[in-house]
Amino acid sequence: MHQFFDRSIEYLKGVGPQRAETVNKELQIFTFGDLLQHYPFRHEDRSKFYKINELQPDLPYVQIIGVFKSFKTIGVGRKARLVGVFADDSGTIEMVWFKGIQWIQRNLTIGVSYVAFGKATLFNGKFNMAHPEVEVQTEKNTKGGYLQPIYHTTEKMKKKGLDSRFFSKAMKVLLVEAVNQIQETLPDHLISQFKLVNKKTAVVSMHFPRTAQHYTSAQNRMKFEELFFVQLRLIKLKIARTEKFRGAVIDHSELLTQFYENHMPFELTGAQKRVIKEVYSDFRSGQQMNRLVQGDVGSGKTMVAFLSMLIAIGSGFQCAFMAPTEILAEQHFKGLQEQAKPLGIHIARLTGSTPKSERRLIHEGLMSGVITILVGTHALLEDKVQFKKLGIAIIDEQHRFGVAQRAKLWTKTKDVYPHVLVMTATPIPRTLAMTLYGDLDISVIDELPSGRKPIQTKHFFETKRLEMFGFVENEIEKGRQAYIVYPLIEESATLDYKDLMDGYEGITRRFPNYQISIVHGRMKAEDKEWEMQRFLKGETQIMVATTVIEVGVNVPNATIMVIENAERFGLSQLHQLRGRVGRGADQSYCVLMSGVKLSTDGRKRLRTMVDTTDGFKIAEVDLELRGPGDLMGTRQSGVLDLLVSDLVQDGEILKVARVAAQDLLKEDPNLELPKHQMIKAHIDSFSKNAVNWGRIS
Repeated sequence: MHQFFDRSIEYLKGVGPQRAETVNKELQIFTFGDLLQHYPFRHEDRSKFYKINELQPDLPYVQIIGVFKSFKTIGVGRKARLVGVFADDSGTIEMVWFKGIQWIQRNLTIGVSYVAFGKATLFNGKFNMAHPEVEVQTEKNTKGGYLQPIYHTTEKMKKKGLDSRFFSKAMKVLLVEAVNQIQETLPDHLISQFKLVNKKTAVVSMHFPRTAQHYTSAQNRMKFEELFFVQLRLIKLKIARTEKFRGAVIDHSELLTQFYENHMPFELTGAQKRVIKEVYSDFRSGQQMNRLVQGDVGSGKTMVAFLSMLIAIGSGFQCAFMAPTEILAEQHFKGLQEQAKPLGIHIARLTGSTPKSERRLIHEGLMSGVITILVGTHALLEDKVQFKKLGIAIIDEQHRFGVAQRAKLWTKTKDVYPHVLVMTATPIPRTLAMTLYGDLDISVIDELPSGRKPIQTKHFFETKRLEMFGFVENEIEKGRQAYIVYPLIEESATLDYKDLMDGYEGITRRFPNYQISIVHGRMKAEDKEWEMQRFLKGETQIMVATTVIEVGVNVPNATIMVIENAERFGLSQLHQLRGRVGRGADQSYCVLMSGVKLSTDGRKRLRTMVDTTDGFKIAEVDLELRGPGDLMGTRQSGVLDLLVSDLVQDGEILKVARVAAQDLLKEDPNLELPKHQMIKAHIDSFSKNAVNWGRIS
C-alpha cells in the first residue's frame, strides 16, 4: 500500500515536474499520500438551483439558470465595469465584472441559457452578483448537481494556474487509482459500534461527497480515526512507561500528618485534598508517577507539592524542585524553607549563580542524604548533580521544560525511577490536555483558598488615562503597591504604541512623590533581582515592567495590575499577569488599558477578561481564538499534527475516541488478537517518530 502513496506527485497525469515543484515548495505536498490528504476546506453546494425571486442576502454561494437580456459598460478606463442583466421566469439580477471585461463580452451571448454561480448581494434594494462563474447550460451541469470541493492554495500558485480547480481535477485522476489502494484501518467491531462509514467511502466523500450528509459521515469517520490513533499512541506510550519504569513505593504519611496537625498555616481546599490523595495513591502503586497538576495562579499548587514531598521524606527519600527562572527558584526556596523549618528538614538551592564552594557542599550533602530537598533551575539537570535516594521530582511551569528534560531527572538516582509531578498555572482546556499530555495523569485544582477575594477587572480606553492614574494613586495612599506592565521595551518602527521607557518617564512625572522600580528583559539578572527585592520589601510603590514578571514574584501587598496596550497581549498572558495581584487578603484590581480601535478578537479577549477570572473558561476562549497550535507552542513541536480534527469543535469525538483506545488496549495491550491485526499493521507501517498514526502514509 505504502509504495503507491509514497510515489511523487510529478508522476500524476496533469501535474508533471514543474507544477510538482511549485506544489512541493508552496504546500509541502510531495507524494500521492500527501495530495490525497490535502482535503478541501469547504464545499460549494451545486446540488440546488434557486429562482431569482428566492434569493436572500444571507444565503451562501448560489446557482441560478437564466439568460442575459442586455450588457452595458459603465465608467471608463480603470473604473469601467460591465453590467449584464440576467433573467429567469421569476425576475432579474445584475451580473457585474470589474476585470476581464473584453473577454467576458466576447464569450457571453444574449439569449443563450447559462448556469451562473456566485454570491448574491443586495445593493440599493436590488440583487447583484460580482464576478460569477458562468457556464452554458448542459444536461450534465443541471442534472442533480453536486458539491464542489474548494482547496487551499496560495497567491503564487494561482498565478501559475494552480488553483482550486487544478486540485479538483488532479484529485479525480488520483482517486481513480487510489481507491483500490486504500485499506481499512479500523476493525469491524469499532466501525459498527460507532456507526462509521468504511475508509474508502470516507476518503472519496471527503473530496467529492454526493450530499452534505455523505460529507458529514466522512468527516466523522476521519476525525474519529485520527483522534483514535493519536490517543492509542499516547496510551501505548504510557503503558510502556509504567511497565518499564517501576516507581519507588512511598507509603509513610506520619510526617505529613505531623505538619498538618501542628504547623499547617491555612485550611486546605477540597480540590487540594483531592489532588494529594491522587498523588498518595500513585506513590503506593509501585509504578512511576507522571502527573500534571493544573491550577490557576494562587490556587495552592506549591502547598500540594510540599505535602507530597513530606510523604516522600517521611518514607526516607529526597526531593527535587525545579523552576524555570532564578527569581522563581529563589521564591520557592524561601517559601519552602519557611514551611520546612519547624520539621527540621534540610533544604538547599542550586542555580546558575551558585558559587563553586557552595556547589561542592551541595553535591556532598545530596550524596550523603543530609539534604532532603533541593530547589533550583536547569542547574539541577547537570550530570554532576546526583542524589543518594531521589523519590520525587517536581517541575514548575511544565511548558518551559521538554520531555527530554523530564526524562533526565530519572537518571538522578540509582535503584528506582523518581516520581514526577509537573505543575502549571496555564490552564489547558481538557481536549488539548488529553492530546498534549495524554501520557500524563491530570489533576486539577479548581478552587481558590478561602479568604481570597476574586480580582476585579476593568477595561479603560486611552481616553480614561487620568481616571486610571487617580485610581492607582488612591490605592497607593492606602499603603498598597501597583504593577504597570508594557508590551515593548523600545519604540518599534511598525508598532507605534507606548514603549516602556516612554511610559516610565510619564509615570515618574505623574507620581513625583513615590519611589518607582523598573524591570525589563535587557537588564542584568542581578539588577533585575535588586529592583524586584526593593518592590518586595515595599521600598518602591510602583513597579514598571515588561512581561518578565508574568511568572514570578509573589508580593501580597501589590493590589493593582495595570496592563498597557492590553489588546496586544494574548488571553493566557493577560490571565497570567492578572494573577500577580490578589495574593493577599485585600481586594485587588486589574486595569486593562487599550486604544479605541479594537479588532473583533481584541474586543473578545478584553471582554472575556472582564467577565471571568476562571482560568479554564479563559483557556477555552483562547483555544477558540488562537487554535491549538499557538496556544502551547505546539505548532513548532509537532505535537498536534492533526489533519482533519479540530480540538475546539471535536472535543466530544476526542472523548469517545480516547475511551475506545483505552478499552481496546485494556483488552489487548500488545495488539495480538486477530481482530486487531489491521490496527497493528497500520501502526507498524509508520516510522518510530511519527506523531499522527491516523494518516494514509
